[in-house]
Amino acid sequence: MRHHFDECLAFTLRAEGGFSDHAADPGGATNMGITRATLAAVRGHAVSKADVRALTRDEAADIYRSLYWKAVRGDELPGGVDAVVFDHAVNSGPRAAIHTLQGALGFKQTGVLSRRCVLAAQGADYAALVRKLCAARMDFLRRLSTWLVFRRGWTARIESLEKMALALCAKPPKRATTPAQDPSRAAAQTQE
Repeated sequence: MRHHFDECLAFTLRAEGGFSDHAADPGGATNMGITRATLAAVRGHAVSKADVRALTRDEAADIYRSLYWKAVRGDELPGGVDAVVFDHAVNSGPRAAIHTLQGALGFKQTGVLSRRCVLAAQGADYAALVRKLCAARMDFLRRLSTWLVFRRGWTARIESLEKMALALCAKPPKRATTPAQDPSRAAAQTQE
């Protein structure tokens, strides 16, 4: 599959924004979407709000790749589907995102992403799956006790995510080239 981690991360970081400590947010102090509890777990010791505020983009990217992207097997999911599942994992945890993907594909919702489910996603109509996942996520968000507080932001986020994900669905798969397929590389190699 085409790897879109950087594009997906850029979207999620824009959506999450910078440091926040909203009283209605059960995650408490966050920066770039990384909660104090998550940062403490990654670093292996308690962290302060100042530590959360000082979180760098590079450390946030490493956390997102290791705890969320890999957990939802982002490199194996089709373009667009990867963005929606990853962003859901960031917002609600990988297990919730996997549940939603499994439900959209007609699988038992175990929260553990099997190879069969990944293959089903790869064989699906990507655009239709993106739309189904975004609709399911909106249904999930509407049921949360904090819906009235965050509904505008969440709705805008999902609408923007769906648009971005549909654009990724339309991109042709990236193909690896060999020297024989790339005349400029083949010529360079013969000159060595």
